[in-house]
Amino acid sequence: MNPILRQVSCAYSLLIKTSSWLQPLVLLLLRIWIANVFFSSGLTKIADWDVTLALFTDEYHVPLLPPAVAAVMAACGELGLSALLVAGLGGRFAAAGLFILNAVAVISYPGLTDATRQFHYFWGAQILVLLAFGPGCLSLDQWIKRWMGARGC
Repeated sequence: MNPILRQVSCAYSLLIKTSSWLQPLVLLLLRIWIANVFFSSGLTKIADWDVTLALFTDEYHVPLLPPAVAAVMAACGELGLSALLVAGLGGRFAAAGLFILNAVAVISYPGLTDATRQFHYFWGAQILVLLAFGPGCLSLDQWIKRWMGARGC
């Protein structure tokens, strides 16, 4: 075999072996990163509820929902789904919910600048990774799956 091809093959094999133990850590860090973004937003909403209601009434135009309902759903979703995502409990469900929240934010707030819209696109792409791969081995979902398997369920 050509020496260059052998080196490329060895490098590729090393990359594959490294990714098998690196993926759970990357997925955990991604879950924490995304959850922090949305949890912080949820905390901001509940810190001053009157301002939140005013924003949902005047600025955010969530389709099909009254502003007060949209505000409650957004705050509960950001806080609750973020907590689930960090724990990796219902990981894909939590990621799907946060993806929907993110999409609704982009659709319902016409005041987004190009820069802030790019942040939402970036978060959406990260959430899609979690939807595609799940929460990973370092999650309660995985622990429960192993526990149920050990019990013969």
